[in-house]
Amino acid sequence: EVQLVESGGGLVQSGGSLRLSCKASSFPFDDYSIAWFRQGPGREREPVACIYRKDGTTWYADSVKGRFTISEDNANATVHLQMNSLKPEDTGNFVCAGGRLGGSSWWLPGWYDDWGHGTQVTVSS
Repeated sequence: EVQLVESGGGLVQSGGSLRLSCKASSFPFDDYSIAWFRQGPGREREPVACIYRKDGTTWYADSVKGRFTISEDNANATVHLQMNSLKPEDTGNFVCAGGRLGGSSWWLPGWYDDWGHGTQVTVSS
């Protein structure tokens, strides 16, 4: 089992930026992928972004395209989520998840075996 620990959340004004980090105890396979999900107040958990570590392919939810960037720091077993132009509707608990993707349907939680506890992001208007 891989341990995942998120950090970097906080309170920011609309239009501001935050950088989240997901530190893994290890990356056990070269195709071990990391995704970010978020759950806002009164909303279901939704996928945000994913990086397929084997070749660096990234995917994003339509709602964050052009504003968020997912990247990997392989030397430190860490994946970052740079969030710019934040909006109040981005508010939520951001959780990272890890697993071996069997295809490109990265948005399905069932692909991921390992989950962190999350970091809270609050965007004020």
